[in-house]
Amino acid sequence: MTVFRPHSYQAKAIEWALDRPTCGLFLPMGAGKTVSTLSVISELLMFDVKKVLIIGPKRVVESTWPDEIQKWDHTRFLTWALITAPMAKGREPIPSGKDIYLVSKDNVTDLIERLDQRWPFELVVIDELSTFKSPKAKRFKALRRVMPATKRFIGLTGTPAPKGIPDLWAQIYLMDQGERLGKTQRIFQARYLYPARMNGHVVYDWGVKDGAQEQIYDTVGDICMSIKQSECADLPPVAYIDRLIDLGVALQKYKTFKREKILEVCQGQMDDAIMAANAGVLTLFLSEFASGQIYTSDHKDVHTLHDMKLLELEDLMTSANGQPVMVFYYFKHEADRIRNHFEKQYSVRALDTHQDIEDWNVGKIDMLLVHPASAGHGLNLQKGGHIGVWYSLPNWNLELYQQANARIYRQGQQDPVVIYHILAKGTIDEDMLRALQSKEVTQRTLLDALRR
Repeated sequence: MTVFRPHSYQAKAIEWALDRPTCGLFLPMGAGKTVSTLSVISELLMFDVKKVLIIGPKRVVESTWPDEIQKWDHTRFLTWALITAPMAKGREPIPSGKDIYLVSKDNVTDLIERLDQRWPFELVVIDELSTFKSPKAKRFKALRRVMPATKRFIGLTGTPAPKGIPDLWAQIYLMDQGERLGKTQRIFQARYLYPARMNGHVVYDWGVKDGAQEQIYDTVGDICMSIKQSECADLPPVAYIDRLIDLGVALQKYKTFKREKILEVCQGQMDDAIMAANAGVLTLFLSEFASGQIYTSDHKDVHTLHDMKLLELEDLMTSANGQPVMVFYYFKHEADRIRNHFEKQYSVRALDTHQDIEDWNVGKIDMLLVHPASAGHGLNLQKGGHIGVWYSLPNWNLELYQQANARIYRQGQQDPVVIYHILAKGTIDEDMLRALQSKEVTQRTLLDALRR
């Protein structure tokens, strides 16, 4: 067991949550949100609540929360149960008499429908509140129905506005049932936003009205708090390094594909024409091209277009000089190609199971292949290494990008962290990184405004 001695920012977060029946803790990734929340729970169970429901990503509720409960001296007495899919659907009984119940965000809708009017949880915690940002999602609609019967609420995230201010309404609604930003999304949009891109009556993108951003920050500032990453204790420095590669003759073919939206590929006996039906599909195809391989038109195979990113990754592995490297990929064929290329020289593993997490953290893996969608939200991988490489960026998704980086740059990391971006010059890689950096500026503005 480990004795918990909270840092000043953790003590501030604990006090914030205890003093308010509902709140958002928008703390940096790796700042110890889990243990801080468990500290709040352990105290509330003594005088204010009897049952707690924690909702989060599947791997986090199955691994991170149980590990943290058992790790700390002041939380080891807490009893807990994992609500599985069969339990949520009513095919198996839910264990009774526990302090904490853990359920994945994918099963919470079934759980609410099963319990309906018999909602027993007085405190609801959502780990990664931003996964409830869509008011159209079934899980948001289900949770919205039972929130009036919930005594306390804590929302946790380090990325509350991954795509900008429009993401905030549903998250804040779960805290206050629309008291601050409006009872409906339409009211929120009319008050703070304007249609930035539309076709007829269909709005594809919302802009923020002049002065609305500051008004929103002031409005939610009494229930939401944030701190800067630099305020977190003992975090080593982090460096982001772009490794630009030249596609050579392949770049002209890339530009033609981008312009004409059709790519003709001849490899051996296999002739193929890959056509982009719309801009969204073209974006994915261009990302694949920059990576070096692209799926065939029937998605049963891949065409190899170039090896430049693979060769750059070779150089990075050599320069790592035996230190473990975490490689983030986006397309499945990238993971297959990287594994096939490196497995004779290195111990290469894809992040799939809890055993992979344990083996990485004890140094048994040279190269860990990680898809950002499976490595976000609370996984502790900082003990296994301090070098990350983005083989391909995560398709304009700021939340996936930040969460993946935070697997190694978080509390407990002892070494300076280096995050590499392998970018093909003159391609969508550069556009995507600029967009991610731009979105981060908007989100950082929000977090700075909520500092307490």
